[in-house]
Amino acid sequence: MIISTACQMELPAFRALMSKTDTFLNEDAHKRENYYATRGGKKLEEDVCSALSRCAIGTPFEGTVKLVSGASFPDIVAKRMFGVEVKSTEKNHWQSIGSSILESTRDQNVERIYMTFGKLGKPIQFLSKPYEDCLSEIVVTHYPRYRIDMQLQEKNQPTIFEKMNIDYDELRTMDNPVPVVSRYYKSQLKQGESLWWAADEVESSTPMTARLWTALSHEEKEHLTVAGYALFPEVLSAGNNKKYNRYALWLATKKGVINTNIRDSFSAGGKVDMPTKGGILVKMPAAFGRIKRYKDLIEEIITEANANVLSEYWNADIQEDRLTQWCEMVAKEADSSVGYSIAWNVLSGIFLHIDKNFAWSAVSQINEEQNPYDKFAPVGYSVINNKTNLTGKIVMISKGIMRVEYEDQTVEEFDYPNSFLDHTLILLPNV
Repeated sequence: MIISTACQMELPAFRALMSKTDTFLNEDAHKRENYYATRGGKKLEEDVCSALSRCAIGTPFEGTVKLVSGASFPDIVAKRMFGVEVKSTEKNHWQSIGSSILESTRDQNVERIYMTFGKLGKPIQFLSKPYEDCLSEIVVTHYPRYRIDMQLQEKNQPTIFEKMNIDYDELRTMDNPVPVVSRYYKSQLKQGESLWWAADEVESSTPMTARLWTALSHEEKEHLTVAGYALFPEVLSAGNNKKYNRYALWLATKKGVINTNIRDSFSAGGKVDMPTKGGILVKMPAAFGRIKRYKDLIEEIITEANANVLSEYWNADIQEDRLTQWCEMVAKEADSSVGYSIAWNVLSGIFLHIDKNFAWSAVSQINEEQNPYDKFAPVGYSVINNKTNLTGKIVMISKGIMRVEYEDQTVEEFDYPNSFLDHTLILLPNV
């Protein structure tokens, strides 16, 4: 690839801008550690863009810094020729999963990209480097993606491009980089490993090697489980002894992972307290806790998936609002275990921008948009007293008073709905 003369001339100035931005972010993080600890994903992109704009004052890049995340790659563009991709981790290390090797949404005007990485595990730190200098491997989550390691140079380890003996710009501008990557990983196979790769399908998520589930890292297990939620919502249903079949086939054929105890991957963790959008705490399966923790990954998988492929996985025509459609399917699958309305309201608390009007109207037991005195927590629903750990059922609601009858037949009255909002009581789905 030929880099323009203008880009080459301004590269030192951009390099200086990135260094200045790192200094600013690190100093600010030292002062506001708790603030940055919660600024993952899109929020951190906004922070980095703001810092870049501030540091660009008095430089050739003043007034040119723009946040374009969601529309194209990379997340931030400066003076059209330069870009910044923002990544982060909540842990105290410098590794993460990066962007797709395909770069199908790359802004063609951008010639040079830097990676700004936020290590949001304390002590919080920021580090920026040329994009290609911090890509260590190619791994498979949904699409083939780069693995980020911001300390490759410090550890004297090669980039993936050095390992493959190919330039980053050469690989990224290929119509189909899959065969090249496939050949490299095939050359690295060890005894007992096999290569799974659909070299004719750029958008395929075919694994590099075949592995047992027990050999995966905790992070890989979590990501593949979350992908199961995103692509196969039926895994969240109850009483369906075939609900893992399609996921198991996908895991083996598309990811090269053999899991002999798939059920344990989804059922582990028991129950967790989850808030609805209105603030009620509900005892939900641990799967909903994973959905909240990995909401950004779920949204990414769903929005980036090929429409035809996703339609096959979901057994449905794909709507314009994919995320809302997925939440609808999850709520329906969870109807038999926790109730559709409860599941929908918990999902509404996780994905705040989903379309409420899309919701399945046939079930509306807990519609927080309506009169809370008859819809907030219906008579007959079970609750747990968060102070005494006693469980009971709602037997009466009238004029702001709710009566709960415990299992030992004792009765206690509570303010309604305040006892839910202050988390004195936790709602238990009727199952």
